[in-house]
Amino acid sequence: MPAQPRLWSADRAVERLLQRRFTARELPLLRVQVEECAAGAGLAEARRGDFVLAVDAIATNAVEHAGGAGTLLLRRVGDELECRISDSGPGFSEDVIPRILPGLDGATSGRGLWLTRLVTDRLAVSAGAVGAVVTLAMRLP
Repeated sequence: MPAQPRLWSADRAVERLLQRRFTARELPLLRVQVEECAAGAGLAEARRGDFVLAVDAIATNAVEHAGGAGTLLLRRVGDELECRISDSGPGFSEDVIPRILPGLDGATSGRGLWLTRLVTDRLAVSAGAVGAVVTLAMRLP
């Protein structure tokens, strides 16, 4: 993969590592690419597994609940590894993310979002032009 230019955003360097659309068929390759980029960015191995798991959960949600496809943007932003996943589904807010393990509270869904909130350092949900945008991040050493 060719080196991406560094941009500056409010005094923090921004380096684009991966940007691509995906469908269900590409999820296995997406996981490999995210893991390789996270390793290259310096994310420690134990945290890297959590990061890939969280990205996979959000990407899978985009495929299963929001139109069958999504767009991923993976960047190094200052001292964080940030992943932004957007979709063309009906959208949602952070209010739908369960506070306790789904199933214990009677919920039958939401485990991926719950897990993502648990293992990442930052999670935000916002409205996109169409659908939702989920941004998750982990601090780099």
